[in-house]
Amino acid sequence: MTDSSVDILNRKLDQLIEAIARLAPSQPPPSDLDCADCFVWQAETSFLEPVHSINRVDIDLIKGVDRVRDILIDNTERFAAGLPANNVLLWGARGMGKSSLVKASHAAINASGKTDKPLKLIEIHREDIDTLPRLMAILKAAPYSFILFCDDLSFDHDDTSYKSLKAALEGGVEGRPQNVIFYATSNRRHLLPRDMIDNERSTAINPSEAVEEKVSLSDRFGLWLGFHKCSQDDYLEMVNAYAGHYGLELDEEDLRAEALEWATTRGSRSGRVAWQFIQDLAGRLGKPLKAAN
Repeated sequence: MTDSSVDILNRKLDQLIEAIARLAPSQPPPSDLDCADCFVWQAETSFLEPVHSINRVDIDLIKGVDRVRDILIDNTERFAAGLPANNVLLWGARGMGKSSLVKASHAAINASGKTDKPLKLIEIHREDIDTLPRLMAILKAAPYSFILFCDDLSFDHDDTSYKSLKAALEGGVEGRPQNVIFYATSNRRHLLPRDMIDNERSTAINPSEAVEEKVSLSDRFGLWLGFHKCSQDDYLEMVNAYAGHYGLELDEEDLRAEALEWATTRGSRSGRVAWQFIQDLAGRLGKPLKAAN
C-alpha cells in the first residue's frame, strides 16, 4: 500500500470517528456540588442537577406534628455534625407535611450555622431507586454530608427494586457511606401494599419467612415517624399560622367558619387542605402569597 493510500485511509478513519462522536449523546458536565444545597439525581446521565429555588415552607409553619418535628430535627442535627444518626421513614396520613418537614428541616439546619459545611439535600425519584449504589459511589468521596430524599416511596407486587434499597441502606459488604443518610416518605408503614404481604403469608411454604423478607425493608429505617389525621384544633392552628404569616386579614370568626366549610367540602382535614384553603383565600382577597413584613 502506498503512502498516499495510507493517508487517504487515515483521513477516512478520522472522518468516521468524528461522525460517530457527533451521533453519540452529549454528556453533561461533572456535577458541581458547590453550586447549590439541593439537587435532583438524574439517573440516566448520572448527573446531580442543582435546584436553586426550592419548593418548601418555613418549619415554624408546619403545625400539629411537633413531636415528630423535634425528633427529625435532632436526628438531622446529629448527622450534620458527623455524629451517628438513623435513616428515617416518615409514614402515615396524606397531606400532613411529611415531605415538607424533610425540606424544612434541611433548611433549618443550614440556617442555624451549627455546621462547618452546608448539608446537601438530594432528591431521588422512586423509579430510580435501583441506581442508589451508583449515586452513593459518587457521594462517598465528596466533602459534604448528604440527605438522600425519596418522596412517596412504595413498592408494588412485581417490583423487586426494594431489594436494591435494602442492600444500599444497611446490607452489602461496604454498607452506607458515613456521609449519606436516607429519608423517605410513604403512606405505607412497611412500604408494601397490605394485600401483597397477606398474599405472601397465604401462598408461601413458610409464611413467616416470606413475610419477614418483604417487611424487612422498613427495618432498615432506624426511625419511624408516624403522621396521623389532624384534629379540628390542629387544622385551625395551621390555617391561622398561614394567614398570619402571609398577612391575610379576615375576621377571626369568618376565617374559622370558612376554613371549616372548606375542610367539610373536601371531606378531610390536613396541612395540605389548610394550604389549599389559604391559596383560595389569598386569591379572593387579591393578595400574593408573600410573607408579611
